[in-house]
Amino acid sequence: MPIYAYKGMDRSGKEVKNTINVESIVVAKQRVKSMGIMLIDIREQKAQGTSGGTSLLRIGGSVPVDDLAMMTRQLATLIKAKIQIVEALAALTDQVENPNLRLVLSDLRQKVNEGASLAKALQDHPKVFNSIYVNMVEAGEASGTLEIVLVRLAEFTESQVKLKNKIKGAMTYPVIMAVFGFVMMNVIFIFVIPKIAKIFISMKKELPLITKICIGISNFLVSYWWLVIVGIIFGIYSTMKYINTSKGQSQWHALQLKLPILGILVKMINVSRFCSTLGTLMNSGVPILTALTIVKNLIPNVHMKDAVEKARQSVSEGASLAQPLMQSGYFPALVTHMIKLGERSGELEPMLKIISENYEDQVQSKISGLTSILEPIMMICLGVAIGFIVFAVVIPMMNMNSLR
Repeated sequence: MPIYAYKGMDRSGKEVKNTINVESIVVAKQRVKSMGIMLIDIREQKAQGTSGGTSLLRIGGSVPVDDLAMMTRQLATLIKAKIQIVEALAALTDQVENPNLRLVLSDLRQKVNEGASLAKALQDHPKVFNSIYVNMVEAGEASGTLEIVLVRLAEFTESQVKLKNKIKGAMTYPVIMAVFGFVMMNVIFIFVIPKIAKIFISMKKELPLITKICIGISNFLVSYWWLVIVGIIFGIYSTMKYINTSKGQSQWHALQLKLPILGILVKMINVSRFCSTLGTLMNSGVPILTALTIVKNLIPNVHMKDAVEKARQSVSEGASLAQPLMQSGYFPALVTHMIKLGERSGELEPMLKIISENYEDQVQSKISGLTSILEPIMMICLGVAIGFIVFAVVIPMMNMNSLR
């Protein structure tokens, strides 16, 4: 049923704004008037269906991932209880709190009620449901296991977001330390060092090299602070623009894979995403070629994406999935060996699940290890910077005392 947003005044003269979920605008007007509200304006709300996105959900988008996962689980429960999809969607429309998700569910119910499949209705809202969601639902409808597929979708959504939150949480402290250190150093050089420099200059004595460097940096920042800001903005803009080109993206992603610690983490995250997504799709009845195409679009690193595309071409020609992945050099030998065993035994989906679970644990431990390494590195860098300033100030003061 469509959702209508109305504005009116109650008996006390207070303005009232709300929404109502009914069959038509005529029924909506009657329902609002029956509540003792003098209607000022009423109109149907439409869900926004916009294109874009290769991730299951855009974090910070119109529908939070928790709401999407909860809705998916509730829909699976209702369908498992033998409730018709149209009735289940109607029940969820009344329950969900997110306004945009309520509009989306209302639109889905209307289209399914008109004869469209659930998967077809989901395609009109790619900002909320991307190709993974749509293909898995389509496979579930075709095989009659929609409730099982929806439960897997909810679990898959939650696991992906947990990984992203883990990475964000691990990087929060180092980023805060870096920003704090940068601001503190600039405050010292712009406001503190110039006052101390006047005292040293008034001595008319030869200053140590470290003090001259410190005063030079301070004078430059005081005189050309705007140039530093412009330089930082221009540098970030130029770098991002170059990275967005095909050549720049290729070089940047190649550098990511070669970095000592970060490179291993990037490979692990991509391997985990590849195995978990492919295993979930295939286990839900999605054909392997379609599943590989979806997985390829989910992998951000272009070099690993090319490896998956070569694997897809190999499978389409009737060859092995593991061989092109092994030849790329980006997938660990253990992973390709287990995939090869899964292909030979006909148990590829369970094998992919084992690999993804193993690598998820490794990624979490690696992220924790990275955090424990970054924290002391940041402290050492901050200590070196402060030590540089302290020595630059203390050495001339010691010379003053010796002269006295």
